[in-house]
Amino acid sequence: MKYLGIVMGCAATGAIADVPKVAVDIAPVHSIVSAVMGDLGTPDLVIPAGASPHDHALRPSEARALDQADVVVWMGHALAPWLEGPVDSLAGDATVLELLDHPQTLLLEVRTGATFGEHDHGHDDHDDHKEAAADAHDHDDHGDEEHADAHDHDDHGHDDHGDEDVAADGHDHDHEEHADSDGHDDHDHASHDDKKHADAHDHDDLGHEEHADADGHAHEGVDPHAWLDPENAIIWAGAIAELLGAQDPDNAATYAANAEVFKADIEALKGEVAATLEPIKGKPFVVFHDAYHYFEERFEIEAAGAISASDAVSPSAARVAELRETIAELEAVCALTEPQYNPGILNAIGTTELGEIDPIGVNLDLGAGLYRDLIANMATSLSTCLTPPA
Repeated sequence: MKYLGIVMGCAATGAIADVPKVAVDIAPVHSIVSAVMGDLGTPDLVIPAGASPHDHALRPSEARALDQADVVVWMGHALAPWLEGPVDSLAGDATVLELLDHPQTLLLEVRTGATFGEHDHGHDDHDDHKEAAADAHDHDDHGDEEHADAHDHDDHGHDDHGDEDVAADGHDHDHEEHADSDGHDDHDHASHDDKKHADAHDHDDLGHEEHADADGHAHEGVDPHAWLDPENAIIWAGAIAELLGAQDPDNAATYAANAEVFKADIEALKGEVAATLEPIKGKPFVVFHDAYHYFEERFEIEAAGAISASDAVSPSAARVAELRETIAELEAVCALTEPQYNPGILNAIGTTELGEIDPIGVNLDLGAGLYRDLIANMATSLSTCLTPPA
């Protein structure tokens, strides 16, 4: 599905000058915003698709995008705690939409341990989402402790930007609260009873209580990879359209119409992915890092375990040993690495088939179609790795 502006702007030339400048954090969010904006504009990407959102040093061009933004749309503190400071200092005059903070976002808790037990997926009412959100989403207290020490990722293969890190360049803007971006309760997703999830988000405390494990890394709270549930993409498209419409009333109808086209396409995509994954349900597989909980929950599959935890830090020897034992017991044959990480460690855990899965769009073209391709490609990667050759 191509998104080609879908609905033209209300005023051909004059309106375009007033289209907000939008900065986003990761490629999947860039795709959703691009679909909503259509031909009216293109958002700026702050974290390159080839970088880990858990650990990235801003380049000057990325900091400039934040500084010039009228609107910032990002996943939030749980995915990229290091980005919270730059958003506050560089984009202090912008309207900020934190997607993990949106009251209808479907949330799951971070899984602990190298291996995951069976659980009831419950997709009709998403009780697991509801309970996780209730436990992890108290939103008054960000718990803004420094996280730099918890993100020493020597094996990520990212450039060391050193002096180019301009996250705090002296800009001191007053950060305004923008309640408009969080007040969306008009999304009609009958199959998931989203109103239950609005109740589960108590936004008076952020409750990002971080509990370090033996490696010294924080592995509790909200799982930040929520874009891998397509239902969240549907919810967010509506929220983004409403926010942009409030900023740019002349083009509000365009944003709303584009969002509806995107939502319909992602609804269709959910059915396509479910059909692709149906033959491999129940087959055990392992992943490089625990980024896929939302995708698994949505499509009723489950990884046996992950080499690295949700924040993609290097695993301990004990974690690798636990995972190797589980793989042997389950006779898991498929291990999935990611394009931006070194797959070498997966060769040592006992699986016979090594595949690659891309949860962020490293090898995809930026734009409105990236999100659809991302989710469809993930399903194909799993199916290929878990389907024995004929």
